[in-house]
Amino acid sequence: MQSIPVDTSRLGVLRCAIAPEAKLSNPETQEVKRDRDGNPVWTVAVTVRQDGRRISVIEIAVSGQPKGIEEGQIVKVTGLTAFVWSMGDRHGVSFRADSITPVSGGIVQAKGGDA
Repeated sequence: MQSIPVDTSRLGVLRCAIAPEAKLSNPETQEVKRDRDGNPVWTVAVTVRQDGRRISVIEIAVSGQPKGIEEGQIVKVTGLTAFVWSMGDRHGVSFRADSITPVSGGIVQAKGGDA
């Protein structure tokens, strides 16, 4: 599997689309996937929007549960690496990071309802 370091400073604003969820190695047994050191692996869906381009959503795996991240919040992703993979006729790119942390003051509240 080829790994490619990603320069997150070129990705624009990174925002949590789906709050952290434990990554399951076996959905039937609800067994949580673990990294080489035995730590549970979590995933966070993050939106990426570069200037003038459409929004993309990437799912980023990280060891250990990211703390303080909520949907809609701007996040900082450290040590992002892309992995190119293939299994039979299937292929794609997966993402892994050293850490995902909230950016203080980075939550945008939805408008609506009576104020």
